[in-house]
Amino acid sequence: RNKKNPTFDLFNFPVSLTLTSQSIKMTVKRRNHGRNKKNKGKARRVNCASSGKLVAKDKAVKRFVVRNMVDMSSMRDIREASVYEDYNVPKIYIKQYYSIDAAVHQRLVRARRVSERRNRAPPERLRRKPRDDKKKDAN
Repeated sequence: RNKKNPTFDLFNFPVSLTLTSQSIKMTVKRRNHGRNKKNKGKARRVNCASSGKLVAKDKAVKRFVVRNMVDMSSMRDIREASVYEDYNVPKIYIKQYYSIDAAVHQRLVRARRVSERRNRAPPERLRRKPRDDKKKDAN
């Protein structure tokens, strides 16, 4: 051992290898590293709705799903058998979390070009065309 020089350890290898930021700069795909954490330290984990994998809540893909409690064929039967004319079947409101790999697999999110990655606006929704049947019946 070299006790006089503290930069050498037991096997006489230099301990303090300093690399400057100018010599090696790793490429970064996203400015936030795919997370929404900023200065929090740790984020709690949630289960993926598809695979059951534990994912950090700030990294997970979030979708808010609003569905009818019953399917359309059963809803028609309920409407026919119901005493009330305008009975609305209650809906289920679920917030689902997906891991990135499950969301890409189910095409909830897709890979984008480098120039399009900074675009944070939601994609345009496909809107249904209004039915003309109700307008014709009213006239």
